[in-house]
Amino acid sequence: MFIEVVKSKIHRVTVTEANLNYIGSITIDADLLDAANLIPNEKVAIVNNNNGERFETYIIKGERGSGVICLNGAAARKAQPGDIIIIMSYAMMDFEEAKTFKPAVVFPDTATNKLI
Repeated sequence: MFIEVVKSKIHRVTVTEANLNYIGSITIDADLLDAANLIPNEKVAIVNNNNGERFETYIIKGERGSGVICLNGAAARKAQPGDIIIIMSYAMMDFEEAKTFKPAVVFPDTATNKLI
């Protein structure tokens, strides 16, 4: 049996930009991607702590050290700069493997989006 579990999580990061006129996705600082074990084009679920919105999109790698968290395309309607969001990805795995799996969880500084 396979189940879906949290693989990666960036907990409480601040949206820096919202670009409605882009093809879609979320741009994330490369330092945060590395720390959270996330890769470009990976599907992510996003929760907006300010307004309760929940949505899915895919990752674009942002400039390393920039602190960028930019919602692009339609996702730009779901959050505004300054909103606090949580970014999560999930993985399918065997039930027994899932019992011992430890997700990568990152708690960046919400003022700068930099690793603490």
